Amino acid sequence: MSRRGWVLFLLCGFLWGIPYLLIRIAVREYSPACVVFSRVAIGALILIPIATRQGTLRRALRGYKYVSLYAITEIIGPWFLITRAELNISSGLAGLLVATVPIWSTLFASLAGDKTVWHHKRLIGILVGFVGVIALVGIESFTGHSSIWAILAVLLAALGYGFAPNTIAKNLPGVSAIAINAIAMTMAAIVYAPFAYTQWPHGHVAIKSLLSLIALGIFPTAVAFIVFFAIVDEIGTARASLVTYVNTAFAVFLGVLLLSEPITTGMIVGLPLVLVGSYLASKKPSTA
Repeated sequence: MSRRGWVLFLLCGFLWGIPYLLIRIAVREYSPACVVFSRVAIGALILIPIATRQGTLRRALRGYKYVSLYAITEIIGPWFLITRAELNISSGLAGLLVATVPIWSTLFASLAGDKTVWHHKRLIGILVGFVGVIALVGIESFTGHSSIWAILAVLLAALGYGFAPNTIAKNLPGVSAIAINAIAMTMAAIVYAPFAYTQWPHGHVAIKSLLSLIALGIFPTAVAFIVFFAIVDEIGTARASLVTYVNTAFAVFLGVLLLSEPITTGMIVGLPLVLVGSYLASKKPSTA
C-alpha cells in the first residue's frame, strides 16, 4: 500500500471511530432525534452538491425504492438506535458491537447466493464472532455494567448495517454511493425534522455538545464517505473493508482516553473474539 493509501486508511478509521464519542457527548444536551436530524441534515448538505457536480443524482433517484429501503436500514433505524443506546452504554462498547457488521453482512450475502460463505474459515469466523457477542452480552448483563436493551439495540443497528449494502449491491450496482447516501440522508432528515423541531432544547446548551453535534454531521457522516471511496480507488474494495477493525480500536481508545470510560470484563473477553470472527467471516477464500 502506498503512503497515500495508508494515510487515507487510517484517516477513515479515525473518522468512522469518532461518531460514538461525539454521540455520547451530544446526547447530554440533545435528544436522540435531534442528534440524528442534525447529523443527516449536515451530511446531506455536504454530499448533495458533490453528487450534483458528479451528475450521479438522477440515476440514484431512479432507484428510489431501493434507496428508501437503504435509508431505513442504514440510517433512519440504526442511527437512532445507536444514539438512543448511548444514553445507557459507553461509546467504546457501542463501537465494539458495531464491529459485528461483517458477520451480519456475510450472512445476508449467503442469502443472496454467495456460496463462499460456506467455506470452513468463514463458518468458523461466524461461530467465533457469535461466541464473542454472547460472551459480551452475558458478562455485561451479569455484572450490571451496561443495559441489556441498549446492547441489543446496537446489535439490531449492526444487523441493519449488514443488510443495507447488500440490498444496494444487488439492486443498484454501479450507482454512485455518494449519491445514494446523499438521498438517503435527505430522506432521514425529512423523517426526523418534526421530532427535532418539538424536542430541540431551549435555553443554554453546553458548547461541547453543540460542537460535537456539528462535528458529527461533518466528519463521520459526510467526509468519511468521501475518504472511504478515495481508499477504494487507491487499494480496492477488499482491503478498504478492513477499516472496520480500525474503527473499533479508535472507538474504544477514544472513549477511554477522552471520556474516562472503563474497559469492562465483557469488552476484554468479547472484543478479540468479535474482531477475529468478523475478519474470518468477511474474508473470501481464493477458492469457494
